[in-house]
Amino acid sequence: MRAQRLLPRHARPATRQGQQGAALYVALMMLILLALIGIVGMQVAGLQERMAANYLNTNLAFQTAEADAREHECYLEGLVNRTGTCAAAAVDVSQICDDGFDAGSWAAAKSVDVPQANRVSVREIGPCISGNSSLAMGTAPVSEDPNPVYQITVYATNEAASANAAIDTIFRP
Repeated sequence: MRAQRLLPRHARPATRQGQQGAALYVALMMLILLALIGIVGMQVAGLQERMAANYLNTNLAFQTAEADAREHECYLEGLVNRTGTCAAAAVDVSQICDDGFDAGSWAAAKSVDVPQANRVSVREIGPCISGNSSLAMGTAPVSEDPNPVYQITVYATNEAASANAAIDTIFRP
């Protein structure tokens, strides 16, 4: 019988007792990392979904405002040139030149209205910019302007009133 030499512990071949569960620790660490990556991925996906919904709501509000502006342009076309494909509608046109109207302030004031609703402001600004009104500026023009120009400002919301948009256009029929 041969005598067996004792080798130092680090030089001995690996046995089940020598592993002491190192593979278990490595596997648990990998699972924890994968779980964290999954949680972060879910949070990113949720954030992107909310951003897409906000973009959709804002876009719908903008499209509503754009449609209202084009509709009022059609009404003004019919009013001024007696042509147009829109049905005859009464358009409330402000004819005061120097009333201090600011489209941004007007839209900001409409954004706090309860309940939210679409609003339109139509101003005749042709006499104000072409010099067909008196220097008093602030009274309605007496004569018909040969160069009609209108300012159409629209404030609109989406159906759920969770987003809003404002459009300010200059229209010349």
